Amino acid sequence: MTDIIASDKAPNHGMDRRMALRVLAVITASTQAPAALASAEPALDLARQVSGPAGTLTDPDLRAGLVPWPRTLESAELAVLKQLCAIILPADERSPSAADLACHDFIDEWVSAPYPRQQRDRKIILAGLNWLDQQATEQNQAETFLQLEPAQQAAILDSICTPASATNREAAGFFSLLRALVCGAFFTTQAGMDDLQYIGNKPQASWSLPPKEVLDHLGLTEDLGG
Repeated sequence: MTDIIASDKAPNHGMDRRMALRVLAVITASTQAPAALASAEPALDLARQVSGPAGTLTDPDLRAGLVPWPRTLESAELAVLKQLCAIILPADERSPSAADLACHDFIDEWVSAPYPRQQRDRKIILAGLNWLDQQATEQNQAETFLQLEPAQQAAILDSICTPASATNREAAGFFSLLRALVCGAFFTTQAGMDDLQYIGNKPQASWSLPPKEVLDHLGLTEDLGG
């Protein structure tokens, strides 16, 4: 069985954090709208429309830390997203899981935003969550995805983790988009940046040039002008 995201350290279908950014490049390349991933399989139900605001007069003040639009996902949808976050990026010795960091709340905020891209993503996410429940019923006679055992959940996700080989490419497009959103949410938290050992732009009392052998290898002089 193909792992959701290949990893040699997370047997419960997780991913190595340090592999995440490499994987994210592949994920992003495959997160096209479902129309671009058409197949002979029945299409996902995209009928549910956005129920949030039609738009805002101005962009939000990012310095205020407030979201000017209501979050519109229902509690049942958030519960499934939380479980998916825990599967995609589980806790390990370096950091908590994406679910522990409330990455599902970020997704709620994202798909509730009154902008064209976010509203397009909302349709894909809602359709994908509905598809997961349908598969839970068809494959395991369960009412919802959350009622499945972990191995049963993983089996469904494994079938859509690779768009090129998935039998339902629209569902695979949903899962690719979801992984991109989860990774984006996770690695912009302090815990995610600590996991990457990313320190950002911080003032330093002094700064030294790279070693001379490094400059020589790059064909640079010590004044960096050569």
